Amino acid sequence: MHAQSGHRPASALKGLLIATAATLGILAATAGTSQAADPPASGDALMNRARELFKPLPANLPAIHGNAVTREKIELGKMLYFDPRLSASGIFSCNSCHNLGLGGVDGLETSVGHGWQKGPRNAPTVLNAVLNVAQFWDGRAEDLKAQAKGPIQAGVEMNSTPDRVLAVLNSMPAYKAKFADAFPNEKEPLTFDNVAMAIEAFEATLTTPAAPFDQYLEGKADALTDTQKAGLELFIDKGCAGCHNGVNVGGHDYFPFGVVTRPGAEILPPGDKGRFAVTKTADDEYVFRSPTLRNVTLTAPYFHSGKVWDLRQAVAVMGSSQLGATLSEQEIDKITAFLETLTGQQPRVEYPLLPPSTPTTPQPVFK
Repeated sequence: MHAQSGHRPASALKGLLIATAATLGILAATAGTSQAADPPASGDALMNRARELFKPLPANLPAIHGNAVTREKIELGKMLYFDPRLSASGIFSCNSCHNLGLGGVDGLETSVGHGWQKGPRNAPTVLNAVLNVAQFWDGRAEDLKAQAKGPIQAGVEMNSTPDRVLAVLNSMPAYKAKFADAFPNEKEPLTFDNVAMAIEAFEATLTTPAAPFDQYLEGKADALTDTQKAGLELFIDKGCAGCHNGVNVGGHDYFPFGVVTRPGAEILPPGDKGRFAVTKTADDEYVFRSPTLRNVTLTAPYFHSGKVWDLRQAVAVMGSSQLGATLSEQEIDKITAFLETLTGQQPRVEYPLLPPSTPTTPQPVFK
């Protein structure tokens, strides 16, 4: 899914989301006046409401614009994803910050990179990232190909350069052969652009279908428990689905962090103004791409600052900051139970055997 974002100014979004949340809240309150304790909506009715807002994750690989995904390209991309020699120090790989055994994240507040520097933001999950409208919290990379180039060259991450990467790969005959197989119609297959395209092709395979929620959307009413269904109903009625909807349950547009009440500096560092750094537009201050909520139980800590380690606390913060709602403990429990149903089948990736370095391979650099 590569839908283009129709980004709206923060002021307009604030009014839209507040109105949406208020309307949904009124409907929920009206529905609850007939009895003291609201049961979840009936399976069919709730399922139909959910289908209007969400789509199950497809089992087949998504198409990538301008990058035909082939078996050879995926195999090469996997090798590059795990190869720490793409970093200047020979220590950090893509998998360092987007660990496929940890839900596609590193489990740190902010990632650690070259020279043990701490990065400025929490690492988003790579799982299902191909379905996001853009990459990074501020959307500065339009796709995974553009995203792959950034960390390799960032001084705080892998601290390398395109020339150094090409020198490393050209020093190993096995890599040269792999690039020739993956890009058979190109005169010079081993290029920095093709490094990024191969990594993108591999990352496109990192989807997590068949989550209980996907099964529910496909008609399996008992895929969710009554508590999880109640959480889904709250997720819709409270307005959470205003930002987190579609096939990726988020990731499709940009929204201000703090539509109603801006969180404190411990959660929203004042120096990080989000998308403003990309657009230089005042309305984009503290605006971020909404994260996908798929596999969210695996990806703590939360938010771009990585300051919240408890999913229940993250739900409460979203309620007050984005919706202006103080959620009860029971409501938080139910919404959290629903979020647990978004964990899909994790990609089973066999660690690749990488070509050995040669005497001409550039030596690690630690400064």
